[in-house]
Amino acid sequence: MRSRLALPVPARMSDEQRAIHADVLRTRGNTSGPFLAWLLSPGLARPAHELGAFCRYQTSLALPESELLILIVAAHYRCLGEREIHEPIARKAGLDNAVLEAIRRQEPPPLATPRLSLLAEVAQQLCARKSLDDGLYQRAIANFGDTALVEIVGVIGYYAFVAYTLNAFEMRPV
Repeated sequence: MRSRLALPVPARMSDEQRAIHADVLRTRGNTSGPFLAWLLSPGLARPAHELGAFCRYQTSLALPESELLILIVAAHYRCLGEREIHEPIARKAGLDNAVLEAIRRQEPPPLATPRLSLLAEVAQQLCARKSLDDGLYQRAIANFGDTALVEIVGVIGYYAFVAYTLNAFEMRPV
């Protein structure tokens, strides 16, 4: 990972940092993204990693749905590092190049289902307005339910945190 921040290396990590680092590697297979920066503050790194693991692997959303949300956040924050990490995952999950290109341009993507289109609309409006208007909120609740909508907002918020970290420290995959 490239960064303007001096990132910790495993040989010089504290026991607490090594334990979190090992858990990140176990759950994700790599430390791409903000994890090495967060490890400079283990008290931040552990709950951030746990929240990220939930947002990535344990919500009620299907992989293409969560990747759609992540890429919309990446586009909104112009986070190249987040985009570079998640576009291959999204492509493998079934989002095609036309969808990815529209997201990069911050336009409504040509999605295959009404559910995906509604997810995109929620993410784009929440990023742009920092809230959901009443009509969109009602459609989202009717289609996703309370629990899933809380998870959707959680994924969007978590990946905004990721984008801020990657952007602030100019972190990019090597």
